[in-house]
Amino acid sequence: MAQALYRKWRSRTFDEVVGQEHVTQTLRNALRDGRVAHAYLFSGPRGTGKTSTARILAKALNCTGPEENRPCDVCPTCVAISEGRMLDLIEIDAASNNGVDDIRELRDKVGFRPSEGSYKIYIIDEVHMLSTNAFNALLKTLEEPPPHARFILATTEPHKIPATVHSRCQRFDFRRIPVVEIAAHLRHIASEEKVQAEDAALTAIARSAQGCMRDAISLLDQMTSYGAEAISVEQVHQVLGSVASESVSGFVDALADQNLTAGLQTVHDLLLAGASLQEFTTQVVEHLRGMLLLQMTGDSGLLDDRSPETVQRMEIQARKLTQPQTLYAVKRFGEAIGELKGGYQPQLPLELALIEAASGPVVQAAAVPQPTPAATPAATSVASQAAPAAQKSSTKPATQTVAAPSAADGAPVPLDNAAVSRLRGQWNEVLAAVREQSGLKQQAALRAVRDIAIGENAIALSFGNNKFARDMISEGETLAQVSGILARFVGRQVAVECMEGETATLSAAAGRVVHDDRKTDGPDPLVEFAVSELGAEVKDEKSGKRKK
Repeated sequence: MAQALYRKWRSRTFDEVVGQEHVTQTLRNALRDGRVAHAYLFSGPRGTGKTSTARILAKALNCTGPEENRPCDVCPTCVAISEGRMLDLIEIDAASNNGVDDIRELRDKVGFRPSEGSYKIYIIDEVHMLSTNAFNALLKTLEEPPPHARFILATTEPHKIPATVHSRCQRFDFRRIPVVEIAAHLRHIASEEKVQAEDAALTAIARSAQGCMRDAISLLDQMTSYGAEAISVEQVHQVLGSVASESVSGFVDALADQNLTAGLQTVHDLLLAGASLQEFTTQVVEHLRGMLLLQMTGDSGLLDDRSPETVQRMEIQARKLTQPQTLYAVKRFGEAIGELKGGYQPQLPLELALIEAASGPVVQAAAVPQPTPAATPAATSVASQAAPAAQKSSTKPATQTVAAPSAADGAPVPLDNAAVSRLRGQWNEVLAAVREQSGLKQQAALRAVRDIAIGENAIALSFGNNKFARDMISEGETLAQVSGILARFVGRQVAVECMEGETATLSAAAGRVVHDDRKTDGPDPLVEFAVSELGAEVKDEKSGKRKK
């Protein structure tokens, strides 16, 4: 039966451990000087060599070969450990043996001397899975172990290890392995296995592994079963569900040029081709991250895992976007990765991220036009408008105008600055309400709002140059829903005006409030709203008594 490549090519000596020189060199020095600790804590991402290094250390402690070459990997003890038949090497999976009874059994047996080698080595994998009682049972043994026992604890989540255990161990942090080193190791394995592979394909495999050597070797093993004479980058993209770097670069070009048509067409083509949109979005984030590094440092050497052609294209794109725009795009596409979980329209989060990233970050207006000294500030509550209407005498004229001062059309409109400030502070709540009542698209469109202006009975929203978002909110039913939601937040009935541009402005007609006090068959709707929604009271003007 064929052996999996990741097992066949598991590191057997310190020289074979890739990307963890800071760990292997320290352990070698400790072995040379006879200063090996009684307990170690190996922490780091999965597939970076924690358990393999623990086994190599066990070999070195029990190796019978020349002292300067330990572990030699040829003596009977080293071979027994490599083949998994060394009685003095005890490996415990804490994920399935995490109870206090399992640790008590370990503690009862640790006192017995080794049967074959010089030391009994206990490797506890995923040690963070132990229960609190199990950790407590392990404490005394870790603090004062027998001279012939050594403990190596391995974990991917060191923050879950109790401080009492942590303080009794020497900790080594295993790092994610760089793409260049993974690709070089894959090239060595492919050469030894007589497998032909393109360098670009090996680099694509290394990049997809995200620093995990085991994942990279497993994917290489999978590609060898593909059936082709040589592993090509197209095959890797097909297996991973990723796309060629040219498609990613073209998509970012569309973003930089604000060519939404080209960007949305790319998403549509990927969906038809069956590509993984989540993987594609991850590639876009990696590409944008490279652009951000270039914008911040100007050092292309930080992108040594990219081809020179890709780096050159990144430099061109980085000059088209500002640093805040790139940063916002990284955040939005990063959020979209978590939202691409399927659904009726699985491409929608990616499309919305593209539209919002092309529009740029939402910038709240720093300055709002102030009313002229001759202007009267706009009313800030419905109750203050409703009470005078209820107190009017029947002998007074039928119609009275309560508005901004008699400003001619085109004159500056008095703005309610307090309402603007309150609405900005509650904007996230507004977006949540819009999403619940109108939908995700409408919420995304409102994220493009650049400026807000509020008059007595109207709110103006400016969308910059985002005509798409402005038109979506301006649609009849959506506009009515948004108006109702905003009315709840500002405390009065308002009409909503949507416009392009960086600054929101209200027309003179929109900024005024005109109340018609002619007698009707029913109660004044403003009074009803003030009483029912705002808790206002209506009193008789003469008697001062409360009206019913």
